[in-house]
Amino acid sequence: MAKVKTQTEWEVEMSEKILGYTRNEIYLELRFLDIALSGLAPRADGAVSTFATDGTYLNFSTEQVLRVFRQNPFFLNRLYLHTVLHCLFSHLWIGGNRTPALWHLACDIAVEYVIDGMDKACTRRILSFTRSELYRKLEESGTAVSAAVVYRMLLAAEQEDGGRERLLALEKEFYTDDHRYWPKQQDDSAKQQAAVASQKKWNKIARQTSMEQQRRGDETQEGEELLAAQLAAERGRRSYRDFLKKFAVRREELHADPDEFDLNYYTYGLKLYGNLPLIEPLESREAKKIREFVIVLDTSDSTSGSLVEQFLRETVSILKQSDSFFSDSVIRVLQCDNQVRGDVTLTGERELEQFLKEFRLLGGGGTDFRPAFSYISELRERGELKYLNGLLYFTDGKGTYPKMRPDYPAAFLFLEEYEEETVPPWAMRLKLEPEEFVTEEKEL
Repeated sequence: MAKVKTQTEWEVEMSEKILGYTRNEIYLELRFLDIALSGLAPRADGAVSTFATDGTYLNFSTEQVLRVFRQNPFFLNRLYLHTVLHCLFSHLWIGGNRTPALWHLACDIAVEYVIDGMDKACTRRILSFTRSELYRKLEESGTAVSAAVVYRMLLAAEQEDGGRERLLALEKEFYTDDHRYWPKQQDDSAKQQAAVASQKKWNKIARQTSMEQQRRGDETQEGEELLAAQLAAERGRRSYRDFLKKFAVRREELHADPDEFDLNYYTYGLKLYGNLPLIEPLESREAKKIREFVIVLDTSDSTSGSLVEQFLRETVSILKQSDSFFSDSVIRVLQCDNQVRGDVTLTGERELEQFLKEFRLLGGGGTDFRPAFSYISELRERGELKYLNGLLYFTDGKGTYPKMRPDYPAAFLFLEEYEEETVPPWAMRLKLEPEEFVTEEKEL
């Protein structure tokens, strides 16, 4: 005899079937999103009234799914695509120190801008006056629309007369899904590890999506280039911590290796012989961390001293993390405009803190990146930099670059939009957002 389903079980089963139908509806018009549309596992959640994701699950309200599917299935299509695009654009993981409420609103606006811009039959809706006006202002800015760009606009609007009321109106207009499960900086280690895993998964999906869209070539339909542009813009943003891992090297350090150490034999020996373990734990293990590198600060008159200091403070917070650096790591901090103005060697946390307390900007002339590279070559010739893992150049990008590629990794960290064609092809680059280094949090 077949088991009789409860009302709750029936609602969950029907909701999952509807979500599968919704996913197929979107796929028919956006085939290159195939992998992304299947990237979230559906899970009924009585705590939410709309969709909510943590990058792994698509939490949904059965009441909403059943009700909206009967009344307006196109809205359910938009809601599904909206939540998936948050993950595809890495919105869940790149908020940094931004004000949470403003960041969430900026992400919703950026995603809705893409969906409205694609104008697909399965997600089409009539644009309200509020949306039309906001989209017009975004397009007039002359920069690619991304969540970070929208955030800066909202941050400025908040300071204007009546800004708070306008932001509340925008929040009401663009609210779509629930962001309660987005990773937070104060999450415990288990949640942070889960967030890292889901971010890696979605970074891979984003790469596959871009490749699939490029493979289609001329088949790309009108409006889809907007999604491709934002996908490229958001994929280019990553945390400063993750970027630093590019400079890590493998080396043994003193530390018990849990993968090679069998605790059962160890404790059995202590129990049998009193104080004689059968197997000693290994005293070292291989670790991939940063050993020695140089940070160059652009101190030309076009670079803000407060942003340089905030950048250094963020760097110090990363240097304190034992999972990124060896205990004997060496950091060389140079200040340079059109010549090297300062050189400080830092080897420990105390030195880092003291350096920050006494830090002052040296320079103020024009920008030329070549003197810093020449100076580093001299340091290496003198044997002062034996294990150089790489160079990070913090700059606004307005300067003269070296023509020759150095024999160590070099990256330019840009504070604002830069001319891509002026940067040498051998240089790594990372676009930083100024608000990433702002620690004060406000509520909307």
